[in-house]
Amino acid sequence: MHINPYGEDAVLFAIELLRHPPATAAELEARCRAVELMIEQPVTDGDLHATREFLESWLEVVDATDFDTRAERLNRLLAGSSAHPRLSNHADDGWHIHYRGANLPLAWLLRTLISVGTALHLAGRGMHRLGRCAEPGCAAPFADMSRTGRQRYCSTTCANRDAVRRHRARAAA
Repeated sequence: MHINPYGEDAVLFAIELLRHPPATAAELEARCRAVELMIEQPVTDGDLHATREFLESWLEVVDATDFDTRAERLNRLLAGSSAHPRLSNHADDGWHIHYRGANLPLAWLLRTLISVGTALHLAGRGMHRLGRCAEPGCAAPFADMSRTGRQRYCSTTCANRDAVRRHRARAAA
């Protein structure tokens, strides 16, 4: 059985690439291979540049202040990246669905995976499940994978730091 890769894993990978941007095309390729992404074309500096540009556009989806704007921005990314669904057995590991054409450059592949993954994440879990860290001075993006859907921080570290700050403020008052 194949687990659909067009979901939360793609969203979490986008956040990882934003929080720790690859410095070179080789690093981008290595990180994609580390998450078992099938790369069919040589990875170039153009892929690195195009991926960075796409992720900046993707942050506009994260930063949308209302759901209609979020959907509009994501729909624009989807229109510029996805293709008709198709069955593929490209790795000879079983038939599965792809939302992209064959033999595309890595930047195009990432654009499609992240756009479709984000759409599935938001449609399946809730349109509010993307955001920026509430810790003053952080503002890192996060995808809310929590059971309750009330995540406010990018990490436990930021949540604890803010709790300590609030506690000290109350104690000083």
